[in-house]
Amino acid sequence: MGPVALYMLFVREYEGAGLLMENMTVADYVVSFLVQQGITDVFGYPGGMVTHLMEAFRKREGEIHAHVMYHEQAAAFAACGYAQTSRNLGVAYATSGPGATNLITGICDAYFDSLPCLFITGQVNTNEMKSAYNVRQRGFQETNIVDMVKDVTKFSVCICDIKDIRYFLEKACYLAKTGRPGPVLLDIPMNILRSEIHPDELRGYIPEQRLDSKNVSLKTTLSEALIYAKRPVLIYGNGIKIAGCKERARDVAESLGMPVVSSMLSMDVLGKSANYFGFCGAYGDRPANFILAKADLIISIGSRLDIRQVGARRPAFAPQAKIIRIDIDEGEFSYPVHEDEVQIHVSILDALVSLEALTESLPSYEKWLHVCNEIRLSLQGQDRREPTDMVEVISHYIPSNAVITTDVGQNQVWVAQAFQVKDGQEVLFSGGMGAMGYSLPAAIGAYYGSGKRPVYCFAGDGGLQMNIQEMQFLAREHLPICIIVLDNNALGMIRHFQEMYFDKHYFQTKPSGGYTSPDFCKIAEAYGIEAHHIDTAEKLDSKLLLLDGKPKLIDIKLPGDTYVVPKLRFGSPNQDQEPLIDRGLFKRLMEL
Repeated sequence: MGPVALYMLFVREYEGAGLLMENMTVADYVVSFLVQQGITDVFGYPGGMVTHLMEAFRKREGEIHAHVMYHEQAAAFAACGYAQTSRNLGVAYATSGPGATNLITGICDAYFDSLPCLFITGQVNTNEMKSAYNVRQRGFQETNIVDMVKDVTKFSVCICDIKDIRYFLEKACYLAKTGRPGPVLLDIPMNILRSEIHPDELRGYIPEQRLDSKNVSLKTTLSEALIYAKRPVLIYGNGIKIAGCKERARDVAESLGMPVVSSMLSMDVLGKSANYFGFCGAYGDRPANFILAKADLIISIGSRLDIRQVGARRPAFAPQAKIIRIDIDEGEFSYPVHEDEVQIHVSILDALVSLEALTESLPSYEKWLHVCNEIRLSLQGQDRREPTDMVEVISHYIPSNAVITTDVGQNQVWVAQAFQVKDGQEVLFSGGMGAMGYSLPAAIGAYYGSGKRPVYCFAGDGGLQMNIQEMQFLAREHLPICIIVLDNNALGMIRHFQEMYFDKHYFQTKPSGGYTSPDFCKIAEAYGIEAHHIDTAEKLDSKLLLLDGKPKLIDIKLPGDTYVVPKLRFGSPNQDQEPLIDRGLFKRLMEL
């Protein structure tokens, strides 16, 4: 569709939504625009510079719900969770100064994980802004948030002219959703928000004509590579989830009959598929890393192939394999894994359609699958530990319509390694940003974005304390969200580093080094949330994990010295993770 056609589509949509009408305030216009976009829930925190926006949300309560969080960072994470489950814009708002700066961690999370989010910040009145004055600050709580976030947004602007509101709203939301998605930020001074406008007199945004990214040789390139390959592997990245192509990706994996591994963030795409061998990388599944090391062809779809996935020595990753990288973002190709890799700039859907079309013409990879299954069988149980056993047991009791969120640290990896994903479930991570404190507010956003499905929120004792105040949100709104605390009374991931590299000096990571955590059950009960202590897997059952339409907290006590295994030592080949397996077994698997 060309730019003129897009522009006319915008006009027709706004006319149909009643946006081209009598005078209204800019704040009212912003809220009407969000309603027209199909956004049902937004998240924020009150502040002086957004009072007019808050009032505009109040007027439309029956159509869009503005939820007050208890910290702006939590509002930003909730917007991320909403975007992940709704496939629509996640929206968070905050006032100027500290309110705006508190959003930044969530903005970064949306940027690195390619989540379409709109962040709206209030700003001081235009006549209070420092503008050209050589002063640090003129207006109270005045902060130049636009420049602060320009490197972690697809678009950010301060709107100082009421005539620009429609143009910048349309542009921001278009860019947030188009190509590789990501966050955008609109900074709106208070006097602009309260000003009256006549919407049908405003200029709209006409998207620039973009060249079609479709590569006409895609099908031929894939066909030629697959026909000659004896040991091909598909890597499914988070781009598949971002593009909303999970179902298509499952069908393709089944029809091609070749092994598939994933990035950690996309470990829920294939679930129990017989051809799925786990997620790859530093903390990944050993079978996945061995299989990639033995492959002669790797087709990576929507995966960044960063250091955590391929290791520090990029040329040493899959040394025998030809690599075909498929991505919607050409920028990712500037960081090659192999110098001779084939780079194809197309959408995820185009790539999957092309692969699907090859099904009938490809040879059988049954012999190679047999090798992959032998590798998996030989390594079975190698890395079982109490935390992963606990996570696996829990996963059996969680309903198939549930959303699962994780925090960052050991709990995140244990879920990625051991959670048995059922069809219909989604697992949400803070991937590139790796932000502790993500899981609980993301669970809130995911609840509303998913159409109010039950949510199970995994967290460590460290991460939960970073946004623990959002328990009040659960209690206030009676949300069916279960917080599962994997509680080792330690910052376990860093404690493990200290054990490996710092002669067991556990400074600031264990009680002996100054770190402690509270009784989470008492805290939950203070918020009016049902809570339970658990110390063995035998005490877990389906009744305990049943939510009955209300929040719950389960505090699972673990030993202080817990580990994430396998774990790759920096510089080692991906398949040689620690603790090292028997050298005879290692050699045999590499020679298969």
